[in-house]
This record gives sequence, C-alpha cells and structure tokens, in this order.
Amino acid sequence: MELSSQNELILNLDRLHTTELGIMRIKRNLSLEVEDVVNWCREKIESTDAYIVRKGKNWYINIDNCTITVNAYSYTIITAHKTHM
Repeated sequence: MELSSQNELILNLDRLHTTELGIMRIKRNLSLEVEDVVNWCREKIESTDAYIVRKGKNWYINIDNCTITVNAYSYTIITAHKTHM
C-alpha cells in the first residue's frame, strides 16, 4: 500500500462526491437505506479498519465486506459493492 496515496485520499475527503446515478448504484449494490451515501462512504474510508490501496487512476477501499471505488483525480465515488470473504 502506498502510504502517500492513502494520506492524499484522507486529506481530501472534503472533496468526495458522487453523481445521482452513483448514489443509486451504491445504494442498490450495498442494499443501503441511508440518505447521505457520500457521508456513509466518507465514514467508512475514515475508519481505522479501512484498507486503502491505489491502483492506477482509482483508490479501492476495503472495509466491512465491501469495496468502495474512488477516482483518484476527481474524488468521485464511482461505485461500491459487496465483497464475499
């Protein structure tokens, strides 16, 4: 894991956002009933249990049996899905 990339994501969490389609996709994929999907993702990313890795243009955050994908340049949450361990 690149620590500098992880720190870069954490330091820019205020820039985190997604699209209307992204909200619908994340809610559907994770069966979420929350109102604020971006805040839900932000809290997961801030967790000390989050495993963050940057691969190419995206960050992948693994936590609580789900993976959140964030674009490394725009800080857009692209998608999130359940992981099966």
